[in-house]
Amino acid sequence: MIEISENASEQILEMLHSLELEHMYLRVGVVDGGCSGLSYDLRFDDQQTAEDISVSMNGFQVLVESGSVPFLEGLKIDYQRQGMTGGFTMDNPNVKASCGCGASFRTATYRGTAKKC
Repeated sequence: MIEISENASEQILEMLHSLELEHMYLRVGVVDGGCSGLSYDLRFDDQQTAEDISVSMNGFQVLVESGSVPFLEGLKIDYQRQGMTGGFTMDNPNVKASCGCGASFRTATYRGTAKKC
């Protein structure tokens, strides 16, 4: 379903360790919003719901809300360092269009309403 690179996994584990909380999950999903219609939702969460699909990956648990799965199938998450900063990158084979700033995207099956940038 989702692939997380070694670089991204190392960064996620480092971030989880810095939170000093037990039973934290990496939540990966999509939300309505942005110029193209959908935005990624990548965050830590300590709650799992009945709608979540849980996957153990590289030393941590990933939660994906079942409604996000069609938009995330085949997603590759990486972490790239540039100088003194870095950030997560998303390579999603389902993306058919994205906004100019790259913060949101649209898939062939998305039927929501896009907002103006």
